[in-house]
Amino acid sequence: MREIVLDTETTGFEPSEGHRIVEIGAVELFNHLPTGRTWHQYINPERGMPREAFEVHGIGHDILEIPGQPVPGGVTLRDKPVFARIGRAFLDFVGEAQLVIHNAAFDMKFLNFELERCGLPGLPFARATDTLMMARTKFPGSPASLDALCRRFGVDNTMREKHGALLDSEILAEVYLELIGGRQPDLVLGSAMPAVNRGQGGDTGWRPRPRPVPLPPRITPEEIAAHEAMVARLGDAAIWKKPA
Repeated sequence: MREIVLDTETTGFEPSEGHRIVEIGAVELFNHLPTGRTWHQYINPERGMPREAFEVHGIGHDILEIPGQPVPGGVTLRDKPVFARIGRAFLDFVGEAQLVIHNAAFDMKFLNFELERCGLPGLPFARATDTLMMARTKFPGSPASLDALCRRFGVDNTMREKHGALLDSEILAEVYLELIGGRQPDLVLGSAMPAVNRGQGGDTGWRPRPRPVPLPPRITPEEIAAHEAMVARLGDAAIWKKPA
């Protein structure tokens, strides 16, 4: 099973009010194990960056709507591609995988707005697994932010000084695996599968082979003798004396 854990950063809360995506980060999982494949892109939003959004993610200091005091460092966006130039590459990476998103309604509405705007097919909401809803169901009444879940599960988020799409996706992948029961929730030994079977088609056709040499018995002669003596004391009614 292939899944993509993803996150976006934006200029605001509503695409209907003219806000746009400025960063996408995504991490690939196969059978609930990270494959090491990621996808990351900063995006020119073709508009200014509100100061409030900049304070959250530190992206776009060169397009601040209200410059105020000079802001050192940060990520510039004027030289980054617009979404129309990277939309197809994003869809190619995602493929048919299930999407894992924290607060999926937010990211999905922005992604589908951007995809529709440049004439690309949208992503059905049914493909989104919302970890925010999972956490609220599993821990009702408890904080369900990504930082709160990191504290609950002991996931290291010390590098998360500001929001960043790729870092947040990597952290969310760890949180997601804890929410579904740990790194091997279905006892799927994904890391032991041959690489040829690791595509989107899954592990069809893979079967464990018989052991070429049987394992030697671990029962000692003394243990065998003790068992036979116990059975003898039980008499003819002992289950071990009945025919198989």
